[in-house]
Amino acid sequence: MIKLRNKFLATALLSATFAAPTALAQDQGYITYQQPHASSTADKVEVLEFFSYTCGHCALIDPMITEWEKTLSDEVKLVHVPVAFNASMQPMQKFYYAIEALDRLDLHSKLFDAIHKEKQRLFTEDALIDWAAKQGVDKEQITAAMSSFGVNSKARNARQLTDNYRIEGTPSIAVGGRYLTSPSMTGTYEAAINQAQVLLDQILAEK
Repeated sequence: MIKLRNKFLATALLSATFAAPTALAQDQGYITYQQPHASSTADKVEVLEFFSYTCGHCALIDPMITEWEKTLSDEVKLVHVPVAFNASMQPMQKFYYAIEALDRLDLHSKLFDAIHKEKQRLFTEDALIDWAAKQGVDKEQITAAMSSFGVNSKARNARQLTDNYRIEGTPSIAVGGRYLTSPSMTGTYEAAINQAQVLLDQILAEK
């Protein structure tokens, strides 16, 4: 399993709670949805990583998620879901889907660094577009992508997923539409990823 230096502040993460009246077994480090959620990839087991660029914990777990993704089998698809709990977070949500559309997901982790290590205030659409241009993205292309139908549709879908899964804190990892785990449930970043892998192995074994 993945090893890491634990920079996790338990009290901060434990403040993230999950109002999930349709879920069970939260004391085991995960919750189980009584009604499984549909997958957008019917031929694979879908793993959803709910994250926010403003979340410092998401920034810290991001390289661990990247390494974990490399170990996943072809039967699994990891999907990153940018969360917008309010309107002010929507530009960053759309930015993820814009760089995905432009095949520039190399900027995903770089944006975490820019916000949390370099302390850049990249929270508005204009600021994000200007930052992307400095990273070599054509400004007209990123501007068009941010306002495109496809990006806005994906952003709306992400908000619907956030509501459907009753996400109230990030980072959170949903496995196979049936389970949800997070560092606030398990105690550390490493434990959350390991718990997600255990749940994933269980689903794969049932196939």
